[in-house]
This record gives sequence, structure tokens and C-alpha cells, in this order.
Amino acid sequence: MIEYHNPEAEVGIQNYPYELSIAIRGANAVSVGFLANGFPDSENFLTSLEQAMKDLEPGIEVHAYNKGNASVPANDELLNQIKGDCQAVIAAYGH
Repeated sequence: MIEYHNPEAEVGIQNYPYELSIAIRGANAVSVGFLANGFPDSENFLTSLEQAMKDLEPGIEVHAYNKGNASVPANDELLNQIKGDCQAVIAAYGH
């Protein structure tokens, strides 16, 4: 008889649902930021994602940002700019 071992362990922390979201589909004008972290190709990936989203929803306004260094958090100046420009943000990294 073959027995299988399930390597999944119980989760050690409580799972909280992610509640931040914005409706993009059918929105007249939604401003979306795309934040690259500075890894190579992170901007290229986000540029492709921006175009794909604009193809689906032509009414969205896009803003591109790059924090420039993947090893540090985005600084307050950049975060404030994003907060002032955007209703939603997509952050990504590349290698």
C-alpha cells in the first residue's frame, strides 16, 4: 500500500482577509499608480501591465513610479506623491 505524506503545515498566524480594493471595471476615471522597486525589468513588466489594463479599461489614468532601490522602502516624498496622484497602486518587482 502506498501512503502519501502531506507536507503542508498548519498556519501559525491568524489569516486576515485583504480588504483594500478598488473597482476598475466600468469606472469612468480611475487613477492607478504602478510602482517599480528598482530591480531590472520591473519597469518593463509594469509598462506591459499598464498597457494591458488600458486595453481592458481605456478610462484609467496611469502613473509610473520607480523607487530606484529594491533594498530600501519607498521614501515619504514618493509615497506622498503617489497618495496625491492615485486612487490605487500596483507594486511589482523584477529580476
